[in-house]
Amino acid sequence: MAIRFPSGSDDPLTDAEIQRYRAEINRLDRLILDAVKRRTEVSQAIGRTRMSSGGTRLVHTREIAILNEFQDELGEEGPAIASALLRMGRGKLG
Repeated sequence: MAIRFPSGSDDPLTDAEIQRYRAEINRLDRLILDAVKRRTEVSQAIGRTRMSSGGTRLVHTREIAILNEFQDELGEEGPAIASALLRMGRGKLG
């Protein structure tokens, strides 16, 4: 039996389908968490290198580009997600 993707307008999902989707969500959450941790490590390494060579902790144009990309891809919630990722990588400003 092929798995169908929930659209909100189809017949309700079976309990088995719901369990498969929950398992997929759990797998995706793990991938996201691992990616966020790695992104933070890489960003912090870049920041340390930039600051040790006399640069600034952040590059404003880079951060704006990331915020815009997340908004374009994810809509209204995108900038909040991007902001959290940026803070994790460079720390809070001010």
